[in-house]
Amino acid sequence: METKLEVTEILKRYSQDIDHEITRALETVDPESLRQASEHLIKAGGKKLRPSLAVLSALAVGGQVQCALKTGAAVELIHTFSLIHDDIMDQDDKRRGKPSVHILWGEPMAILAGDTLFSEAYATVMSSEEDGVSPDKILPALQTLVDSCVKICEGQALDMGFAGRLDVTEEEYLLMIYKKTAALIAAATKAGAILGGGTPEQVEALSEYGRLIGMAFQIQDDYLDVASSEEELGKPVGSDIVEGKMTLLVVHALANADEPDRERLLTILKEEGDENVSEAVEIMEKYGSIQYTWKLAQEDVKQAKQLLDILDESPAKEALLQIADFVLERNH
Repeated sequence: METKLEVTEILKRYSQDIDHEITRALETVDPESLRQASEHLIKAGGKKLRPSLAVLSALAVGGQVQCALKTGAAVELIHTFSLIHDDIMDQDDKRRGKPSVHILWGEPMAILAGDTLFSEAYATVMSSEEDGVSPDKILPALQTLVDSCVKICEGQALDMGFAGRLDVTEEEYLLMIYKKTAALIAAATKAGAILGGGTPEQVEALSEYGRLIGMAFQIQDDYLDVASSEEELGKPVGSDIVEGKMTLLVVHALANADEPDRERLLTILKEEGDENVSEAVEIMEKYGSIQYTWKLAQEDVKQAKQLLDILDESPAKEALLQIADFVLERNH
């Protein structure tokens, strides 16, 4: 619990400055309804993990906080844009405990709000020159974010393509979560390292660190869906099973189960309701899928931490190590 509290404090350290940059980016958006729709999820909260990683990566290679604040804010704008559009595609009514943007303002305005955040993100990165950042650092940082946005769209398309498919391979699944979730986290750490003046080796190490903790973050989400409690998760245990989602646990169990168990698991995944969730979990346990998922997340975090050996000792490096541990220690 102590580590979680410390990580929460680390993320809070820069959130006020990041919020200030986000407010500046959106304050001129007009009409007011578009600005309110654009700001809605940001004001609803969020850990600010991605922008904090951008700032910490800049600090860890010897840069200053200020040089990465605008890019950190841009990463949060991109993340929020993707959430708004995801909620529309998935028809999710709630996000961060509040009604989704499309529920409050309608789908057309929600699409525009996402587009606004997406566009303002790039403008925010380019305005980093105001903070004394040289154009030769701004351009590769911007390119890094552009690349991640393409990957996010590819990842969402892959995820949508899994709907109704019961033959998704582990390789396909891991590629999807890399593009949909880990790519933006890797972009945050890589862009931060570029802006902080890191060596090519440091930039590459921090990019890979971001990718690995991003992968572990999503894999841990899959694990927690069956290994946590409803109280901790804030939603029913096994909700991914009820929704028939292709998670790593499901993919692994389907690939390893004998024919009767495989057919039974497929039947449960297609069912309405949650009365057979515990039976599905038993099948996953029988074939070691839950343990396998946990070990994979652990391995990713271990590798991520080893990559930080390239950095000199500093409070920022220590914070990055703690965040890697936090990915596994959280319970929701």
